[in-house]
Amino acid sequence: MIENQLEKERDQLALWVPVALGFGIACWFNLANSAWWLAFISLCGGLCLIAVMTGRDRRAARALFWFALLAATGCALIWLRSGSVAAPVLERPLVTTFNAEIERIEPLLARDMVRLTLRTGDNPELPPRVRVNVPLENAVPALQDGALIQLRARLMPPAMPALPGAYDFSERAWFQGLGATGQALGEITILRPADPVFALSRYRQMLSAHVQSQMSGAAGAIGATLATGDRGAIDEADAEAMRRSGLAHLLSISGLHVTAVVGAVYLLILKTLALSPPLALRFRLPIVAAAGAALAAVAYTLMTGAQVPTIRACVAALLVLVALIMGRSAITLRMVAAGALFVLVFWPESLVGPSFQLSFAAVTAIIALHEHPRIKALVMLREESLLRRAGRFILALFLTGLVVEIALMPIALYHFHKAGLYGALANIIAIPLTTFVIMPLEALALVLDSIGLGAPIWWLCEQALSSLIALAHFVSSRPGAVTMLPTMKVIAFALVLLGGLWLCLWRERWRYWGLAPVLVGTLMIATTRAPDIYITGDGRHVAIRNESGELAMLRSRSGDFIRDMIRENAGVEGESQALEDWPGADCNGDSCLATVRAGGRDWRLLATRSGHYIPALSLSAACRRADIVVSDRRLPESCQPRWLKVDRNLLSQVGGMTIDLENQQISTTLGWTGRHIWTRYRSDDGDAKNAGVKRANQ
Repeated sequence: MIENQLEKERDQLALWVPVALGFGIACWFNLANSAWWLAFISLCGGLCLIAVMTGRDRRAARALFWFALLAATGCALIWLRSGSVAAPVLERPLVTTFNAEIERIEPLLARDMVRLTLRTGDNPELPPRVRVNVPLENAVPALQDGALIQLRARLMPPAMPALPGAYDFSERAWFQGLGATGQALGEITILRPADPVFALSRYRQMLSAHVQSQMSGAAGAIGATLATGDRGAIDEADAEAMRRSGLAHLLSISGLHVTAVVGAVYLLILKTLALSPPLALRFRLPIVAAAGAALAAVAYTLMTGAQVPTIRACVAALLVLVALIMGRSAITLRMVAAGALFVLVFWPESLVGPSFQLSFAAVTAIIALHEHPRIKALVMLREESLLRRAGRFILALFLTGLVVEIALMPIALYHFHKAGLYGALANIIAIPLTTFVIMPLEALALVLDSIGLGAPIWWLCEQALSSLIALAHFVSSRPGAVTMLPTMKVIAFALVLLGGLWLCLWRERWRYWGLAPVLVGTLMIATTRAPDIYITGDGRHVAIRNESGELAMLRSRSGDFIRDMIRENAGVEGESQALEDWPGADCNGDSCLATVRAGGRDWRLLATRSGHYIPALSLSAACRRADIVVSDRRLPESCQPRWLKVDRNLLSQVGGMTIDLENQQISTTLGWTGRHIWTRYRSDDGDAKNAGVKRANQ
């Protein structure tokens, strides 16, 4: 049966090449041990041998052979990549004065700072590449790519995830070659100015400033993002509204924007040259137009900072243009597979990032939808009234938006713990408005500015952008606009992705087998019980979640970042309260003793929240009365709670943790990340085992 099905699907088998490669990469990230990597590669080699021995003429055997070979290649590829980008990492916080060359500058005007990526040269005290935030008042105009500067900064190692399932900046920093991050202190001295000819960031900043000068407020900030990729001026309230309404993809320069630029340039060149009969008769104008559109795509990619998502979109656009030149169908799943394969070969680490997953999931879902025979028949152009044609277009746009929302929801919930519910409706208006109104108006205004006639067009563009922002705020404020869930298990996410790929990449009826893993994964996600206690990796921040979903924080003055991070991981949208206001909590300046009801019993939690000296006898007595003790200090041996002691010693070995009291399960950051080369946990985990720490997330 499988042999017959694969024979029918032989044209689709090539689509699984990037899937197999990605499977090997994903296994490398999740196994997180060189012995397991070797075992995985050996297992794949064994499967290849079995496939060869069972029959070379059978398509199932050949499919197994190539899938196993590509999976082993993916594991080896990311293993090699992680070693090739290896760079020294700062071991401990440091305040120092040093010289460095600016590699990249990123204005973050909404946060009143500029972010610099610096090369420190041969300085033995520092990693070769660091990232520093500079207050806006100290960001002189001479800070450009290539400038040599002297500055004083407080540097620290790249931050590891504070909680299981939280964002892991240390992983991203490793593959970017960043050995430290920090904050500039005082003024910056320019030792050597940048070469103005090669300072591309200077032109990008000038263009961004020009756009913001022509349109005020939020419209100017988003207009600058569409033109240059500079998101630093967008106010956090507007950015959050875009995220909650499902329109955040409009702020990331990717497929939609590159497609709009390529399509506009292609049609403009083609229609303009076609006005000349001699040119139309002597030259293949589609090839000329495709070449011009390719140059526009590359130029737009460079102008917007050449980030990996934009490079992916540019590569996909170039593949489409090549297909047009060759007379082949341009928008196919093979094109998507080729783009994904290109990215995974050169940037295999991007597989585990939300950007790669969101962009390729969206494009794959859209193409799979429109390749379905019934959808093809529904949206096919035909002779009919303008009203019916418009209705058909709106219906197709709605179905596309709905499918994209369904495809992206599990990815958004896995990485960000929240997803918008009304995005399909909002995108019916937002995508055409951005593609056919805002971006053409902005491009036309920039062209007319060269002769001083752009003001009326800028006004129209500002009104269109204001409408887009108003739409985002309206949709995001509707009841139930956002759904939030606690951190989901990796296996549940993997099942949903596997089922989605099975549905999209096959054409025969067995594609619907993919519904089974999707339903199982969805059921696991929906029934995941949120932990009762959240403890960050430094032990300073503790949050308790009650049965109604409310959070109480140990330190009421925790920063916005910490509060938001804990709320997202807990799947809680509302504001948190102070632990001293928690029913049954007894707090003073040094500690809090709280009672948590879970699993049919009361749990007593003792947490310290100051650095003041606590007498050993008092501390030991308090520990004996508590089930769980949490502290950011190293607790003495005399402190023996009834179940779990979480102090600096334990947290340095396993990182932050969450505790499910009902099932008595503990999930740790180490359990999520494993001991990869970029993690910095102490290797001695004896205390962790004695404390009963379990890797419950796997």
